[in-house]
Amino acid sequence: MPLVTSKEMLLDAQKRGYAVGAFNAENMEMVKAIIQAAEELKAPVMIQTTPSTIKYGTLDTYAGIVAAEAKKASVPVCLHLDHGSSFELAMQAIQAGYTSVMIDGSKLEFEGNVEVSKKVADVAAAMNIPCEAELGKVGGKEDDLVAVADTNTDPMQAREFVERTGVTSLAVAIGTAHGFYVGTPVLDKERLSEIRKVVDIPLVLHGASGLTDEDVSDCVRRGICKVNFATELRAAYTKAVRETLAADDKVFDPKVYGKAGIQAVKELVKARMIVCGCDHKAE
Repeated sequence: MPLVTSKEMLLDAQKRGYAVGAFNAENMEMVKAIIQAAEELKAPVMIQTTPSTIKYGTLDTYAGIVAAEAKKASVPVCLHLDHGSSFELAMQAIQAGYTSVMIDGSKLEFEGNVEVSKKVADVAAAMNIPCEAELGKVGGKEDDLVAVADTNTDPMQAREFVERTGVTSLAVAIGTAHGFYVGTPVLDKERLSEIRKVVDIPLVLHGASGLTDEDVSDCVRRGICKVNFATELRAAYTKAVRETLAADDKVFDPKVYGKAGIQAVKELVKARMIVCGCDHKAE
């Protein structure tokens, strides 16, 4: 089917108590793997690209690949700009065919974050495109953004932020980190529950690669409606390619190790979808 926006899938997740899996793709093979997983599990799915991925492949390239693969699928597929770094990039993504955008002003002070998030949300709303924003700082590294220490989201500030910006979903910081974890993450789940009480739009969990299934499931029970997975997909794809090449040094056809990468990513995505509870929600 044609690409859809994230609006209905996230509202359905919020209503029915599950989370939509949102998976970052770096190439055609990963796009195919994610959509194949969604098709096999009858799950709604969001495919995401970050600014560095876009710089590598361009907005038009990814929009074309995802739209072509989604057209063949029977489940809803949304193409989302992850960690949009500017108003201009968000607008370019919409023009290219992205059906959901994020503006990440979390590196700014509160008022600056409100200003840029409202600017993107207002224009996106006029074009019927949902807009995600982030409040608080998720630790670790995502693209060129590095947070040395976590600054968790304040519930009352989150309510004010949502009211003033008009964003349609909110990524919150509760102790997660981008990339792989060094040590065991300690999540402030009670803070998440408090945010849920005062914020009525879908909440988003970033930095889920490396969290236990139990942690992800608990966060979904406490109100998370979208869970982002990126780093572990890259690792799974690369591991499969390396193993394929190491097993046979005569392999030179990219399709051979590309197929191995697709299979590895597909199985990982299916496992994460089941943890999020979005399997069979598109039936």
